[in-house]
Amino acid sequence: MRSGISFTPSYRDRQRLQAIVADPKSPQKHVWRARIVLLSGDGLGTSAIMAATAKSKTCVWRWQERFLHEGVVGLLRDRSRPPGRTPVPPERVAEIVRRTQEPPPFEATHWTLRAMAKVAGVAASTVQAIWKAHGLSPHRWRTFKLSNDPAFAEKLTDIIGLYVDPPAHAVVLSVDEKSLIQALDRTQPGQPMKKGRLGTMTHDYKRHGTTTLFAALNVLDGTVIGQNMQRHRHQEFIRFLNRIERAVPAGKAIHVILDNYAAHKKDKVRAWLVRHPRWTFHFTPTSCSWLNAVEGFFAKLTRRRLKHGVFHSVVDLQAAINRFVREYNAEDPKPFTWKADPDAIIAARNRGFQTLESIH
Repeated sequence: MRSGISFTPSYRDRQRLQAIVADPKSPQKHVWRARIVLLSGDGLGTSAIMAATAKSKTCVWRWQERFLHEGVVGLLRDRSRPPGRTPVPPERVAEIVRRTQEPPPFEATHWTLRAMAKVAGVAASTVQAIWKAHGLSPHRWRTFKLSNDPAFAEKLTDIIGLYVDPPAHAVVLSVDEKSLIQALDRTQPGQPMKKGRLGTMTHDYKRHGTTTLFAALNVLDGTVIGQNMQRHRHQEFIRFLNRIERAVPAGKAIHVILDNYAAHKKDKVRAWLVRHPRWTFHFTPTSCSWLNAVEGFFAKLTRRRLKHGVFHSVVDLQAAINRFVREYNAEDPKPFTWKADPDAIIAARNRGFQTLESIH
């Protein structure tokens, strides 16, 4: 049994404790500690103090003893405690980090928490804390591609120049095709979204064919010319060029930004360009599809209309795409704005090649 403790706070201590309780900015742990001492000084027993402060018996005893030995200052200070587990030695942490950055010795592409914990002889939570502290995520990857085009810098500056400072009395178009868009129909109807529940969609589907969307984004006003076709050969590409030719006023030159797809460089396409002298093609560097502004439109089309769409036929799919293009053009499209510095892009590419050469 605990021996009884009785004390009477001095006038000065009582004033300080009452000020702590009355101050709205006081931490709550300081408030209920001060109340325990004040109630004890008023002669209340342990049970009454427990009921008034909603604290346990051992908690009341602890802070009574703390005040008795250390005064008011002891109520405002938390004693430091030794860690529950011995910290992992720095050399062991360094070993876990080193192993994480190397391929595992078994048949796997990367380390997992439990695999590393088993090899290192520590808890999985310890491995997780070490990885977090050192910014390591073995399960995550970033993809990259460095262009090997010898004329990378020239093509890059040419295209960015069209974006930033387009020629006068000319139209700048970003042209590409989104091929093999599938008309996917779900095997069962899904449930609509409602409060507290996501919308549902079956994981399996039925294929009803594919279509290819040829699109030209007008860099100056943000509008899109689109046309669906069954295939994406040079014949369909020339048909799309003819449509653009009819849509653009006769007095304007046409500068087209496009990638290095084989259909764009066919002999018949080059012959078509000879017959239409107001057209000029500007090819992006190899492996630089991100430089083509129309890719942003394709991403928006996929995200907002195709990804979760249900299409019962190719005709249904093409009609949905055409409606999306019309709505896109009607919703106040904005000119394409290029912000990246071409010199910074060239410098980053050079650093990438230097890193690859140093590693391999």
